[in-house]
Amino acid sequence: MVSAVSQSESGRNRKLLLGIGYLVQGLRCFPWMGVIFFLKDGLRVEPSTLQILQNSANLPMVAKPFYGILSDSFYIFGQHRVPYIALGAFLQALSWIAIAISGKSGISFFSITFYLLLSNLGASIVEVANDAMVAETAKQPPSSKKSKPSSSGELQSFVWMASSIGGVVGNLIGGFAIEKFSPQMMFFAYGILLCFQFLITLFIRESSLDLPKSLSHIGFKKQLLELLNAMKKPEILYSITWFAFSYAVIPALTGTMFYYQTQHLKIESAVLGISKVFGQAAMLLWGVVYNRHLKSISSRRLITAVQVSMAIFMISDFLFVKGVYQQIGLPDSVYVVLISGVLEVLYFFKILPFSVLMAKLCPPGCEASYVGVNGDDFSGLPQGLLIQAACTLLPIFWASWIPEDVKLKGKKN
Repeated sequence: MVSAVSQSESGRNRKLLLGIGYLVQGLRCFPWMGVIFFLKDGLRVEPSTLQILQNSANLPMVAKPFYGILSDSFYIFGQHRVPYIALGAFLQALSWIAIAISGKSGISFFSITFYLLLSNLGASIVEVANDAMVAETAKQPPSSKKSKPSSSGELQSFVWMASSIGGVVGNLIGGFAIEKFSPQMMFFAYGILLCFQFLITLFIRESSLDLPKSLSHIGFKKQLLELLNAMKKPEILYSITWFAFSYAVIPALTGTMFYYQTQHLKIESAVLGISKVFGQAAMLLWGVVYNRHLKSISSRRLITAVQVSMAIFMISDFLFVKGVYQQIGLPDSVYVVLISGVLEVLYFFKILPFSVLMAKLCPPGCEASYVGVNGDDFSGLPQGLLIQAACTLLPIFWASWIPEDVKLKGKKN
């Protein structure tokens, strides 16, 4: 009875920590909406410059495997997950509050780039620690006959939905807040929220989460060797290579589309916020539908279907920019809300089935200026969208690199 109560309490603590973590990370869209308006209206950067900053600010995300090895190998006060979550929350709070108190005249493009890099470094550290806890919990055997193994995706869906709820709330509030308050106020508000996350995390002991202790004596070098050995497995190496290629091959035009919608079409920020809410709601619905109906379908089929859908939506954007929908009576604002928001999150739809696949397999910028787009001239945007759609279809020809996970054996723990 005591054991059951202890397991129930540790489960609640895990859900509390992970729920807050993924919710706050989902809310990152709130200050980032302020960032793009701050760069466009405050610092008056060009679309290509905005695109470069959006891409370069994500560089800390590339080193996530390294952060994972560090947290596995180096314990802080006998803990290797919770302290890293606290550290990541602190770095984010520091960067957002620094941007907020700098003001328009006191911050340069390079300064804000540095702070955004620091923020994303903190966010990536938090995400790695949170994802590691999800993976470790999924690997644990059920504690009783009534327990269901979580490797089938229930916990992944829970945190996915927590992140999506944060995205819905952040975009909904952000779309209206940008018209009422300055971007600096948005940065400061999110920084304060991160301070609360930091404080809450400090009061949670990792021992109350009932996490596996099997990695406590594995050093950094051995962890690195295990990662390299895992990467030698064809099903893991090919899957990760395909996943990375499917993103890298697509020209990034989100910043350019933002300029087109706000500068050329004069779409209001509230409409953009509702558009992003619609997209986040679609992502939340995807998490629910996947958990209930799609888990039995192979990851290869699901990810390929998402990739094709992305290309179709991009061709739809081409028709939108060419004015086809306007000619048939569909207002620009309606298209932006219903279609643009969904396309923006379609990039992330394949993460859920891919993360579940990896849980089963693994062991314990300049594009805008190139096509001829600047702050006032969008004549090259249709061609850029067609190139983007064509590049999106390329990875489908190598979809066989993704294993049919429904046929995998030997991972029943």
